[in-house]
Amino acid sequence: MARRHRFTGTTAVVGIGATEFSKNSGRSELSLAVEAVAAALEDAGLAPEDVEGLVTFSADTNPEIEVARSLGMGELTFFSRIHYGGGAACATVQQAAMAVNSGVADVVVCYRAFNERSGARFGAGVQGRAPMPTAEAAQFAWYAPHGLLTPASWVAMFAQRYLHVTGATTEDFGRVAVADRKHAATNPAAWFYGKPITLEDHQASRWIVEPLRLLDCCQETDGGQALVVTSLERARHLRRAPAVVRAAAQGSGDQQDMMTSYYRDDLTRLPEMGVVARQLWDTSGLGPEDIQAAVLYDHFTPFVLYQLEELGFCKWGEAKDFVADGHLELQGRLPTNTHGGQLGEAYLHGMNGIAEGVRLVRGTSVNQVPGTEHVVVTAGTGVPTSGLVLGADR
Repeated sequence: MARRHRFTGTTAVVGIGATEFSKNSGRSELSLAVEAVAAALEDAGLAPEDVEGLVTFSADTNPEIEVARSLGMGELTFFSRIHYGGGAACATVQQAAMAVNSGVADVVVCYRAFNERSGARFGAGVQGRAPMPTAEAAQFAWYAPHGLLTPASWVAMFAQRYLHVTGATTEDFGRVAVADRKHAATNPAAWFYGKPITLEDHQASRWIVEPLRLLDCCQETDGGQALVVTSLERARHLRRAPAVVRAAAQGSGDQQDMMTSYYRDDLTRLPEMGVVARQLWDTSGLGPEDIQAAVLYDHFTPFVLYQLEELGFCKWGEAKDFVADGHLELQGRLPTNTHGGQLGEAYLHGMNGIAEGVRLVRGTSVNQVPGTEHVVVTAGTGVPTSGLVLGADR
């Protein structure tokens, strides 16, 4: 049965702000968070004292009260954190939209800031860490003895199975990287601005964990990104055109683990993204045919193919043909990661992807897709995740 989320169509993202994206910021993570939040409020034409709520990731090191005090926000009536790493990205907007719709807070800022390259690196994996007696840490005891120590190795298990079952090749993964880097090459904010790659470059890059090569793996980035959410009614009177929240959803699948859901019957699918996709289409009344552009979480290229299938842009096993036909590029059926994605612009746990979704709806992307009415944005894959459909205010 189709359901309706009350915040859909009544809330909007009205401000976006970011720091520079670097490999060594030389600054504290709090400094990055404060700069990004201040920039988002300036973009929206709001003052710090207008903010009543803050939402971030459980992994973020920047306490809400420190961000609020640093900017002079004053009292807060709402604060919330979302777990599961990059899977939290779109869920921060969902939390903010629910708070606004329920009347708990009128203006809510979502933020994420970290020194992921110069500080604690997610790509380093679990080796060398002291064992912790928690349920989440204990699950890795099943995999670490077999050499599955890093995010790349965890995803490689899925990718190898996908290649075997669907007939895809590593060149199909490479086409995702080529499209992302092509878009990044024309984006001055991207780390790989002016540095496109070819499929030959991808195939020549060194193995990380077969079948993943270096150019299948996203960057590690220092930086911050923030988003301002308020009611659509208020947004219409602010500085920027609103990006209407047409749908927002979270999803966790059966037999869900953190990037290691190997006990499922089928390793060629992402059930958690299927849970999100069904909600996005049911609650918005839209479908894949109504989407003009996409921002798909691309920490590793194989899971972009998985997402195209889970979201219904192509049938199962056909994503390889979809990307081979050039549909991820600007002249294709579904221009994807027009900012360059996490492979090309920056790895901000997906928050910079939401910002690109807003720009596409506003018509201000450096790689603008003409006639954009609706954009789908996804969060981290292989983990409990989330997604958004953003739309123009018509």
